[in-house]
Amino acid sequence: MPDDNSSIRLVISERDDTKAAVASAPTGDVPHRSHAEHETVGKALREAVPRAEHAKWKKPSDRGDPIALLQASDTERLPELVPIRWGRMLASPFAFYRGSAGLMAADLAKTRSTGLRVQACGDCHLMNFGGFATPERSIIFDMNDFDETLPAPFEWDVKRLAASFVLAARSLGFSDAKGRDVAETATRNYRKRLRDFAEMHPTEVWYARLTADDLIATLPKNRRAIVRDRIEKALERSGSEMDFPKLGQVVGGQPSIRDAPPLIFHPEVTRAPAFKGVIDAMLAEYRETLAEDRRSLLDRYRPMDAAIKVVGIGSVGRRCWILLMMSTSNEPLFLQFKEAAASVLEPFAGACAYPHHGQRVVMGQRLMQPTSDIFLGWVTGANGVHFYVRQLRDAKIKPLIETFDEEMLDLFAKTCGTVLARAHAKAGGVSQISGYLGSGDDFDEAMGRFAITYADQAERDHAALKAAVRQGKVRVMQEA
Repeated sequence: MPDDNSSIRLVISERDDTKAAVASAPTGDVPHRSHAEHETVGKALREAVPRAEHAKWKKPSDRGDPIALLQASDTERLPELVPIRWGRMLASPFAFYRGSAGLMAADLAKTRSTGLRVQACGDCHLMNFGGFATPERSIIFDMNDFDETLPAPFEWDVKRLAASFVLAARSLGFSDAKGRDVAETATRNYRKRLRDFAEMHPTEVWYARLTADDLIATLPKNRRAIVRDRIEKALERSGSEMDFPKLGQVVGGQPSIRDAPPLIFHPEVTRAPAFKGVIDAMLAEYRETLAEDRRSLLDRYRPMDAAIKVVGIGSVGRRCWILLMMSTSNEPLFLQFKEAAASVLEPFAGACAYPHHGQRVVMGQRLMQPTSDIFLGWVTGANGVHFYVRQLRDAKIKPLIETFDEEMLDLFAKTCGTVLARAHAKAGGVSQISGYLGSGDDFDEAMGRFAITYADQAERDHAALKAAVRQGKVRVMQEA
């Protein structure tokens, strides 16, 4: 687009992306060695990198100003949207944390590393887990944000997830003892489930997924009806036809996207006579990244209108377009074209193996998720900007963290740990990691200690942002 529990059910996914798995495979277990052999290698690594070492966090003396470090990416963003980004990060330490994956990546690179690499999420905090619809129209629970995905040390994802639970616990008014406990719970479930996955056949891991029924079965009885109702409503509201009344309109018989500035708007370029040609060219290029059957489906729709839509926290300012398409029978389809910049992990974990960052996101997502959006693909904009493409929404269900009591937060931590383990295991061999982690709680306790100290760091960084705003160094726009 011109300048976005532990219970596992084994089912068959809609597509086996074998070539993608091979092309972007992270470093890991050597193929064809036994699970026991790999575990032995992992156990031996404890001598060089004791598991207790992962507890340590101390701000490096050369860390620099965290706000200046984050501002470095502002030059790559749409300037009129940057104040919205900072306004959202200003809301709370947890909001700041969600928008500062690049800052944490730089910090993690200075911590002790195992060197055991997986296909990492790169922005693995608890709000990047949730429910969504599969191509078969059932709801599963999994990771849902892969903008920063890249092969990297496995512990980087675990550390970011653990610290996010401490910050969430603090935002809910829970004690640090509880925050540390849920961070350890997430880690413990990750460790235990990773061992289970390491012992499975590769195809079993590939087809594993956490269904809505699996998730509901883990909930307290007084919560099950509430969650089931949310899932049923999400399925009822899924599809672009449900989004159209809110996002679209018909003016003079022409379907278009409804402006809702500053969050949805038509930039000046959309009025240019050549704009339709640009859209057509991009759709043709994007079409080639889809499987043949998906191309046939896409061909049944024609583009009608495109607009900018502001999404997320860390993504604000990155180019994110929504494209309204209509079928011959006037059924809408909203596609999201979201800018794919270089992963925040690249300066520390190595360059992307793909020539296109949209392809990096798509291939990483296909590797880590049990099943992905049928319209997932990538394209280059007219000005050279990389995008990945997906449906705008498809029955997405976000966790309502603000409603969680201590029991629910603990259950959510278990679930996230399970999902992260499955994602790492699906993308590559994890027997060495399982051997390194072992059956004891050394690593779990280390993550709990790290999560507390890094949450403290995130709060200090958030305080630095508040000071920068007061001093006029950062301009913010806070939404009602």
